Amino acid sequence: MTRRRLLGLAALVAALLVATGAVVTTRLVANRPAAPVAGPTTAPPASPTPVPTTASPAPPPGADLKGPLNLLLVGVDTRVSIPGWEPHADAVLLLHVPAGLDRAYLFSLPRDLVVDIPAYPKARYPGGRTKLTHAMSYGSRVPGDKAHPSTAQGYELLRTTVSRYTGLRIDAGAVITFGGFDKLVDTLGGVDLYVDQRVASRHRRPDGTMRTLTGGGYVGPQMVYEKGTRYLTGWQALDYARQRYTAGGDYTRQRHQQQLLRALARKILDQGTARDPQRVEQVVAALGKTLVYAGGGRKLIDFAYALGGLPADRLTLVVLPGAGVSSGGAYRGEQLKPLGRDFLTALRGGRADAFLAAHPSLRVKN
Repeated sequence: MTRRRLLGLAALVAALLVATGAVVTTRLVANRPAAPVAGPTTAPPASPTPVPTTASPAPPPGADLKGPLNLLLVGVDTRVSIPGWEPHADAVLLLHVPAGLDRAYLFSLPRDLVVDIPAYPKARYPGGRTKLTHAMSYGSRVPGDKAHPSTAQGYELLRTTVSRYTGLRIDAGAVITFGGFDKLVDTLGGVDLYVDQRVASRHRRPDGTMRTLTGGGYVGPQMVYEKGTRYLTGWQALDYARQRYTAGGDYTRQRHQQQLLRALARKILDQGTARDPQRVEQVVAALGKTLVYAGGGRKLIDFAYALGGLPADRLTLVVLPGAGVSSGGAYRGEQLKPLGRDFLTALRGGRADAFLAAHPSLRVKN
């Protein structure tokens, strides 16, 4: 598989690994060599002649992958226009696929979640207790080269931090910049999304241009997303999913990000995007270097094949309730409430369905 084709599949993983899994499986099965067909015979031989056996085709990539699988999807703010800007994990999502590989759960961790970040010698980071978003930026630091932070390094430290906090082994993941996500949505032709509450943009005007930033904050006309089913372009989808100064704060933003990813996964399946080589090439060209894939030694196509039987309608969105943490009257970050932590325990024990049945408020319905 060429590097460009692999990147094309990785772009779809960033939208959601589930969607590509179903499509790539079809392609692999279609490309298997046909079984040899015996030609006609006029009469059977007097004594049977042993028929040479044909070696069995090699198993498809990823056929040995078994669940449960945990995939870490990260949206980062790199601000590439600022030299040396360290990437911040602005969106941290986990996709958990149980042992049967027939369903999946998508949930978010607050970017401001207070966690223990382990020491990371590559970046000369000594470790500490702070917000989850900083794991990406601290890990990205390259000693002696402040101008070129490493997104791959940042992901490595973030992955370790998330794994230790949740108790889940992270099998693979993808990091996409906001600019790349904007391009991805436009390349797919926009997305239809149910806006579940009125959201006023802090950053954008109705025409998509940036609002003016002054010492007192942003000023000028605002883009407003009214409640109801809306068609969103790339900048609109990204802008809507980034807003956290709304009713519900960052927890509402997490829900909106999950809803957007699910809507993209459905569109990818409906369009048959990965079945069309030209469309895949468009996605690749649009994303360029805005995406990093991390597979822990396994190729992306392995995970795509392993998730081949996972239908999009078996993707459950889960919201983990949390609350702010203060110290000395100052805001320090967020923490998950006991119900959110209990869900992680149930997930590790293979009891997610029963737990969600007992606590339906954790399910995102729209």
